[in-house]
Amino acid sequence: MDRLTFGSLFDVVGELFSDEISIAVSDTAEYIYYRPSKRIDLKIAPGDPVIEGTIAHKALHSGQKVSEFIDRSVFGVPYHGMAVPFHQDGILQGCVTAIYPVMTEGKSVVTVKTADGWKPIPFHDVVYLEAKDRKTYVFAKEFAGTTKRALQDYEYSLPRETFIRCHRSFIVNVHHITDIYPDTHSTFLLAMDNGGQVPVSQSYSSYFRKLLGF
Repeated sequence: MDRLTFGSLFDVVGELFSDEISIAVSDTAEYIYYRPSKRIDLKIAPGDPVIEGTIAHKALHSGQKVSEFIDRSVFGVPYHGMAVPFHQDGILQGCVTAIYPVMTEGKSVVTVKTADGWKPIPFHDVVYLEAKDRKTYVFAKEFAGTTKRALQDYEYSLPRETFIRCHRSFIVNVHHITDIYPDTHSTFLLAMDNGGQVPVSQSYSSYFRKLLGF
């Protein structure tokens, strides 16, 4: 079999993601690959420089994964994104960026499937979300339903000031946390005001503590 080209390989990888997500790959100075999505297109072209203010630039200069909202002043289009730098033999080589569209203004509910139809739940009433069995379960105080949207989509569309990713399978609304308990191996267990319990995994524990200030 002939070797895959760089572009064709990332085209295949891109098929694993939602049609709403654009993928950009850069070296330490410029973009070398870009796959726009159906929902958002930053008009990046291979050879374009990685400019200051972009999420890719922040990841390259921090050497760490960056997840942020970027306003329209950079590309003319606001977007949510996650950029992850990659290294070879300990030397920074570039980064891969996933680009998500910003939720439409005025859409401040999560709509879930019920036995009879669908139910919109206002953001402030959502206690937590859990990814399980290829669905996302949305829990409110006295109600729970499912949606086909991936948990990762909600990570970039829910208000960042109230919703925190605390586990690969959970996003929690901090306004509904009643208590935080230490668990084994630097992890935590969150008691929620609907009676539920949500784990904070080790990989998210430092990030979680920093955001909540403890």
